[in-house]
Amino acid sequence: MDAAQIVGIDAEHVWHPYGGFPSSVAPRPVSSCRGVRLRLADGPELIDAMSSWWAAVHGYAHPVLDAAVHRQLESMAHVMFGGLTHEPAAVLAAKLVELTPRPLTKVFFADSGSVSVEVAVKMAIQYQRSRGRPDKRRLLTWRGGYHGDTLAPMSVCDPEGGMHSMWRGVLHEQVFVDAPPRLGSDADAMSSYVAMLDDVLARSADSLAAIIVEPVVQGAGGMAFHSPELIAALRGLCDRHDVLLICDEIATGFGRTGELFAVNHAGISPDILCLGKALTGGYLTLAATMTTDEVARVISAGETGGLAHGPTFMANPLACAVAAASLGLLDDGTWRASVAMIGERLATGLGVLDGVPGVREVRTFGAIGVVELESDVNMVAATDAAIAQGIWLRPFRNLIYAMPPYICTPDEVDAIAGGMVAATRATLAASPSVPA
Repeated sequence: MDAAQIVGIDAEHVWHPYGGFPSSVAPRPVSSCRGVRLRLADGPELIDAMSSWWAAVHGYAHPVLDAAVHRQLESMAHVMFGGLTHEPAAVLAAKLVELTPRPLTKVFFADSGSVSVEVAVKMAIQYQRSRGRPDKRRLLTWRGGYHGDTLAPMSVCDPEGGMHSMWRGVLHEQVFVDAPPRLGSDADAMSSYVAMLDDVLARSADSLAAIIVEPVVQGAGGMAFHSPELIAALRGLCDRHDVLLICDEIATGFGRTGELFAVNHAGISPDILCLGKALTGGYLTLAATMTTDEVARVISAGETGGLAHGPTFMANPLACAVAAASLGLLDDGTWRASVAMIGERLATGLGVLDGVPGVREVRTFGAIGVVELESDVNMVAATDAAIAQGIWLRPFRNLIYAMPPYICTPDEVDAIAGGMVAATRATLAASPSVPA
């Protein structure tokens, strides 16, 4: 099937994410992926600066991950997890317990990041109910967050600026506080914010099952960074007010911020941890919700005798096998130097945009680079400009950002930064109110 046929069928039948039908911007067909490059069906190769929505941290067609999938196919592709178990799930669970901060010892496998948050919310509410506190069923979070597109995650996404505002009145109403101070804020701003959190918790703790946040980096809600000190403060506040702490590391887990997990920057452990995206190295959909012995014990002693959740493809053997192999690639720690290099070169390359009219802020953290504009990105202009530079980007709202695969070379990172600069200049040139 040639590129024109693929595009024709797609335009007639396929509904793409976060858009209408037909798509306002025609998707580009990909014929193959290898290393850090996507080959489009009509010929050009592009460096994937997005790691396929932050998942393909080892790039594409990695020989170790390919081999793990092939080996697992020789025995079984899938088997139900109700009443059965298998080696890939056991190996992966043990590895996750080894890598994550204590006392996270229990692993519940799900099939996507959004579902892992659903599971975390159910865990928190069932835990409180099982300990005789059924009124503790709401969640507290800060604005600017994003936790997924199913109902419970949507309820804790930003209620105003996010894509889920239309669901007001349908979703369970949670408790929201102002977005946290940005990384680099002064000590007074930090202490005032923590004092505000303490006050809200003091007034709301009787109705709160948990606090849920994305530690250190808020992802699709705005790509904002905040101090690890806030996560450490949250841990203390949750303990003081008898509220569970849920950390959503679907985007940040497995090295993206420069630590294996973002909570490691704060030196704390949550009561519940959500993982996904890079868990399988971008090969298959899989997520995990981890918790403590105490949370698992209380839920299991409750009225239902266990957690009321069970996905059909839970702990899919293929996904577990490649996830264990992906985590094995992180064992030698070489990713740390790679992440540092990516961040440094993105910061250098994007520095030319500092002070440019129409650019609100340029920021980096770990292997993440962000250009925040004063107005929304012109998707056609920005995408075309990046592609002309040999780079695949997927901006959203007023953000042009990159989360490159860890295997990028310095030259490839420089090219990504160049593509982001070109996309920024193109979208500013397309805006009638902003000089390019």
